[in-house]
Parts: sequence; C-alpha cells; structure tokens
Amino acid sequence: MTRKPVNSRLAEFGTTIFAEMSALAVRTGSINLGQGFPDTDGPEEIREAAVRALRDGRGNQYPPGPGVPELRLAVAGHQRERYALDFDPDTEVLVTAGATEAIAASLLSLVHPGDEVVALEPYYDSYAACIAMAGGKRVPVTLRPRDGAFRLDLDELRDAITPRTRVLLINTPHNPTGAVLPRDELAAIAALAVEHDLLVVSDEVYEHLVFDDAEHVPLASFPGMRERTVTIGSAGKTFSFTGWKVGWVTASAPLVAAVRSAKQFLTFVASGPFQYAVAEALRLPASYFDGFRADLRAKRDLLATGLAEAGFTVHRPAGTYFITTDIRPLGEDDGFAFCQALPGRAGVVAIPNAVFYDNRAEGAPFVRFAFCKRTEVLQDAVDRLKRLAA
Repeated sequence: MTRKPVNSRLAEFGTTIFAEMSALAVRTGSINLGQGFPDTDGPEEIREAAVRALRDGRGNQYPPGPGVPELRLAVAGHQRERYALDFDPDTEVLVTAGATEAIAASLLSLVHPGDEVVALEPYYDSYAACIAMAGGKRVPVTLRPRDGAFRLDLDELRDAITPRTRVLLINTPHNPTGAVLPRDELAAIAALAVEHDLLVVSDEVYEHLVFDDAEHVPLASFPGMRERTVTIGSAGKTFSFTGWKVGWVTASAPLVAAVRSAKQFLTFVASGPFQYAVAEALRLPASYFDGFRADLRAKRDLLATGLAEAGFTVHRPAGTYFITTDIRPLGEDDGFAFCQALPGRAGVVAIPNAVFYDNRAEGAPFVRFAFCKRTEVLQDAVDRLKRLAA
C-alpha cells in the first residue's frame, strides 16, 4: 500500500492512554486507578428499571433519533429543578451515546475547517481528536497549580481569543485536575463569549461530583449564554453505569438541530432500554445525590492522604473523581516513565497527565489517580504505594 492508511488529521492519535494503561494493569495484576470507571454498579432500582424495560420490549428496537421522550422529559426536568434552566424536551434536548459522542457531534457540527477552538488544558483526550476531525485548530489555555489547586488565568484566556476563534470548549468540574470553576470566573468566561460572539461547548458531566464548598454552576445560566451554549451531561459518572453510554445535550433549538445533524451519522441511536432507566435515575431523591457525594468525598480523602504519605504532592480536587499529583518530591519528573514503572514498584496503575497536554513538558511531572473504587481497593492501593516512601 502506497497511501497512508490513517487520515492526516488523526495521524498524531494512536491507541488511547486509557486502553494502554488498563491493559498494563491486567498484564501485571495491578490495581487500576488509571481509567475512570467505578468497580461497583449504581443503584439497584435503576438497574432493575433497565431489566424491566428489556422485558417490556421498550428500547429493544431503534429508539427515536432524539432519544426516548421519557428521558428527554427527565433531562429537561433535571435542568429546570436544579438550575432553573428551561428547555423544551422536544426541540432542545438530544440524547447521545455517552458524553463522548455528544462532544464529537457538537464539535463536528459547530467547527468549520480552520476555526480555532479554545480549550482548557489539560483536557480529556477526545477533545483534541474531535477538533482535529472537524478540521479545527485547538488553542490551549493551561490550568496551573496555585495555592494547592489548579487555576485558570483569565488574562491568558482573553489573550487566546482571536478573530478566528469560533468555539470555547469548557469543562467544569474539570478532568483531570478536579478544578471546579467558581461563579466569578464563569461569569468572566460568559462575558468573553458574548463580547466576541462565540459558541460554547460546556462539558459538565461531573456536575454532581463536587465536594466541600465547591458549587457547580452551569455556564448556560449566565446572561447571554443560553442561546450560544451547548451543555453536555451524562449518566455514567453520576449513576455509576458507565457501560450504558447514555449522555445528552441541552441547548437552544437551532444548536440542538445542528448537533443532531452530525450525531445521526455517528451512532444514529444507542442504548435504548438504558434510556428508560436513566429517566428514572434522574428523578431519584436528593438523598441519593447527597449520599453519592459523601461516599466519594470520603474515598477522595482516603486516597489523597495515602498519596501524600507516599511522598506525592497532592492537589486535592474540588470535583470529579480524580486526584492529580506531582511526582517531583519523589525525585521523578517524567510521568510516562513513572507510570510505566509503577506497577512493578507498587502494583498500582495511574495515568500520566502529559497525554492531556499539547505541550507535553508542561504536564510531565503530573500523574492522575482515580478514586471511584471500593474503599477496600483504595486502602490496598494506599498500602502498596507506601513502598515508594520506603
């Protein structure tokens, strides 16, 4: 074959780091704190709701393209009750095959070849691939550690916007750093979007995973933002059913129509029976969400304390279920090499944050651990990591 088999837009992307490190965990028998999926299922009543849908023949064939009406109604109700945002379930809600498809469909439909997309770095790896597939140019604005957490420099964000900028790609609560953008910074981002007439894709899949005094505020709730913001949500992170792949988009009718135009040629439809179950999950009482956060907060604290005792500098997250650490106190500065060696040294797998950066050197000393695991698994991991301090 004389022609290159890979589209030039995707030439820089190989196998994802998540697949690579999960395979390493299996090969070495290590505890996998790399890929962000829970090791327990979500609420039993929601799992039974999926079984009931299967048995009742709901969703066993192609569901409606925009998603089953029950789920679209539940998503609209969730946005209204939680955030006082009103969306028409028929024209302003779109169900997707997880948040990953929502991101892809949004960027493929909204970004023209040559457009610039400003994104908060480090970023989820699919962002870069989807921007490339759309023919856009990614422009990173880097979150950097300050006062024990990763922070956004609003001046840097302002300077990154040019006449070629079309989309701001925002993620809060932020993966991998665990930062939750505060209300004043979100207001500043909204003002920039309005001033420069930009579209915003806001990835808010960790909206219910915020801790301590952190508050999740949807970007679409700020003045002038509802008509220019595509908000992405997901059931996987909130209800611990990541394999169901149920996500959604809420936006104005014209933006949803644009995203749907791309989505229909990706999966067309997906996750039929699970959509009915997620509709029920979104109507769970507040006690479920409060209990879920409390459980994850305790797990965060357990792992964060263990990592600090093992010698890492720990940036305690305000949201998500990831902890970013700095390995330099351990005498290391190459996250890739560190993560490749960690299974042999401690029987634990983590993710090198450098894969989430355009400038790999910027992220080289940072390593991400997931704490969405059973308490006994995290305790075992903490005990193993103590070998590093020794």
